[in-house]
Amino acid sequence: MLGSRSAALHRARSAALIGLAVAVSAGCSGGDDGTNGKAAEQTARPPGTHSWTSRPCDLLTGAAPAEGFTLGSTTDSAPSDAREDIGENGARPLYQQTGCLADLKAADGTFWKLSTTASVYEDAEPARHAYRVKEDLDRAHGRGPEKVHDAAYAIPADDQGRPGRTLLLWNGDLVLTVSAYAPHGSMEHDVQNDLERIVGNAAHRTEDGLRDHDASSAAP
Repeated sequence: MLGSRSAALHRARSAALIGLAVAVSAGCSGGDDGTNGKAAEQTARPPGTHSWTSRPCDLLTGAAPAEGFTLGSTTDSAPSDAREDIGENGARPLYQQTGCLADLKAADGTFWKLSTTASVYEDAEPARHAYRVKEDLDRAHGRGPEKVHDAAYAIPADDQGRPGRTLLLWNGDLVLTVSAYAPHGSMEHDVQNDLERIVGNAAHRTEDGLRDHDASSAAP
């Protein structure tokens, strides 16, 4: 980037990505959920085992999506049948998918969109492979990615002219995709920080809600 202002913006964006990285992988019970700006103080969450749920939208309730936002109407998408993936060396691992589509209302009365899609695999290795394949595809198609940490990346998103952000996260047997979109007519640079906070909080709550806290952690 050219100029001191561009350099400052780049540094601020990098700092925001680091904060998001910690927020989506953080695992302190009863701690900060990323809404009060202290996400960077949390430690990275180790891989774990996760379970499918028929009520994924319930995982997003109980706290604000981000400061200044409220959760509106939600729609669960949770088919109970297992799906077959194309794995390495001809393997066809099974996984179950669950997701939520939600409307968010900002303090100024505008409406935003949030969606989550969680794929819970038989074990960690097929999930890791699926995550790497998606990352390679996004890179090959010129969509970034912006590396958040070794097991998460973010890319810009668009929904019929609505600027958005998508985060893809791998944790143990879970591959999680979270997307958020600002209102029509929004300028990307004006809504970027809010998008990052919404996506980070939703990813953290979904991963934590699906995690089997009684099971031993999966091997990294």
